Amino acid sequence: MIARYSLPEMAALWSEENKFATWLKVELAVCEVKAEMGQIPKEALAKIKKKANFDADRILAIEAEVNHDVIAFLTNVAEYIGPDAKYIHLGLTSSDILDTSLGYLMKQAGLEIGKKLRAVSGLLREMAPKYKDALTIGRTHGVHAEPTVFGLKLALWYAETVRDLKRLDAAIKEISVGKLSGAVGNFAHIEPEVEKLVCKKLGLNAAEVSTQVVQRDRHAHFLAVLAVIGGTVEKIATEIRNLQRTEILELEEGFSKGQKGSSAMPHKKNPITCERLAGLARVLRGNALAGMENMSLWHERDITHSSVERIIIPDSTTLLHYMLHKLYGVLSNLVINTDRMRHNLDITHGLIFSQRVLLALTERMPSREEAYKVVQNLAMKSWDEGVDFRKLIGESPEIRKHLKVKEIDSLFDYSYYTRRADEVIRRATEK
Repeated sequence: MIARYSLPEMAALWSEENKFATWLKVELAVCEVKAEMGQIPKEALAKIKKKANFDADRILAIEAEVNHDVIAFLTNVAEYIGPDAKYIHLGLTSSDILDTSLGYLMKQAGLEIGKKLRAVSGLLREMAPKYKDALTIGRTHGVHAEPTVFGLKLALWYAETVRDLKRLDAAIKEISVGKLSGAVGNFAHIEPEVEKLVCKKLGLNAAEVSTQVVQRDRHAHFLAVLAVIGGTVEKIATEIRNLQRTEILELEEGFSKGQKGSSAMPHKKNPITCERLAGLARVLRGNALAGMENMSLWHERDITHSSVERIIIPDSTTLLHYMLHKLYGVLSNLVINTDRMRHNLDITHGLIFSQRVLLALTERMPSREEAYKVVQNLAMKSWDEGVDFRKLIGESPEIRKHLKVKEIDSLFDYSYYTRRADEVIRRATEK
């Protein structure tokens, strides 16, 4: 991933240095277990652990000649260790190291993402109750529907992040798997007990069964979950973008001192971070699809998945980690214009109370269809002529036959739409 969309923790995790360090970690863990089982002399293990090292540039130079990254790695490690290097990689195949290391690194990456997601979730949980009385208009199809409160939006987002955390935890558990079962997964040259003990040392589970590789449904699921979490980020970012439109202006991204919004128009303040997040979510979805394509391999394996994963797994984890960090910044500095929210409630001349009128009339008139027709006719008149809806309702002979003035007045009360909001917000954020 390009530096622009990378944070230091994730960039270090997926660096070449850390990749080789993880390969060495796995190889040493195998040697330790084999020594404990009496399969490697303990004196040799002591020398291996003391001398084991690698040089990333040297590995790349060897790979340029042998055209095999794991062989290049083992050759370079042997240059440091000497004769006792013959005990490294015994009974193993390259994918034993690659897949076990990848599971280890994906687990670490998932845990880093979890930290960022928990921070966003915690912030939304704090924000929601603060805006339980902030009246705003609810929109369906982008059109004014009925009044609600801004705190409910925040509670909705919070509840989704809680589900995302559960999905992420499950995906991390599923991907935290290693395999050390040899060239076709039949343990011909290594005991299953070695696999089990090595994986335990690394904080992984041993695959129940494998071929030469860990099966890629695990990786596909992990990438799909990252894409779903990215969808949550996009959902929040898209709502903020929409509500920052000049005609609405209920929310705004924070605009720092010295920031410039346009090279041509000095007045511009644009939701650029939210737009960036919405765009990057598309990359996550594309990578998730590529992960699903990787599930079907020839026989005990081919390497069509390998080149793809070298891109999509580091990129998706790095991107989502960055996106959650940026979303936290947007939410922390979000400008929430409650006065503008209240102003926007009134721009449809009271039409947002039409359902209240309909329900009241339905109780008094012979049928709902008849009541609907009466209310809709007045609503269309209000909309077309810009006349106050309450005034038209009060002047309607048809409605006055069924509703008294006091009853009509009571229908145009915002509190009717917000009376249970506090309960819903509390229920959502107490979980």
